[in-house]
Amino acid sequence: MLYQKPLNPVHHLAAHIYANEYVKPLKFPLLAVVVSGGNTELVIMRDHLNFEIIGETKDDAVGECYDKVARVLGLPYPGGIPIDRLSKQGKHTYKLPSFNDHNGYDFSYSGLKTSIINLVHTTRQKGEEIHIPDLCCSFQETAIGMVLERSMRAVKEFNVSQVVLAGGVSANSYLRAQIQEQLKDTGIDVIIPPMWCCTDQAAMIAKLAVYLFDRKIFAPLDVSVDPNWQIDHYLDF
Repeated sequence: MLYQKPLNPVHHLAAHIYANEYVKPLKFPLLAVVVSGGNTELVIMRDHLNFEIIGETKDDAVGECYDKVARVLGLPYPGGIPIDRLSKQGKHTYKLPSFNDHNGYDFSYSGLKTSIINLVHTTRQKGEEIHIPDLCCSFQETAIGMVLERSMRAVKEFNVSQVVLAGGVSANSYLRAQIQEQLKDTGIDVIIPPMWCCTDQAAMIAKLAVYLFDRKIFAPLDVSVDPNWQIDHYLDF
């Protein structure tokens, strides 16, 4: 207001996607794999500022599920880092449920979360020990496996040229390694954001704001926060 500058309405998830441009330019059509503590979405972009949500979580986000599983295992918050670290020391020995959506791209993590909570409580009530590294590995491969399975199907169906990771869970080492491995030799470009781009920071806001500014997409000064603002309605602010 003091300097009479226009205000750009920046969508948080769009900014996470555009943070990848600090690595290299976005190439369309692309698939954005948006994974964080509050969101799990697959987004198709056919051009700049063109977002189509093809799949999203129906309950818990993947990052939220990590945090809740970490809490029941007595691990620090946020749960992504300790589970990712411990999973490298374990094996996939626990059979856990995975939500299937063979006809679409939606996610559900509540069943996986509840299954682990019940498993831990039942095992401890029996006086038995949970092998935490094995459970972390089993959980991570199941949770991230859902993201990978849907992403690979979307890559083929929508014939994308590029896949980008976005959001806090894009820092997960298993997801980063697997997305590159599964797209190796396909000719599809992959952008893995640097670690500093995975968490919320001002640079990603600025990167997106450049595109908004160039298109003269400005908001009134009384615009407020809207946690239900969908990325595919980024002009409705």
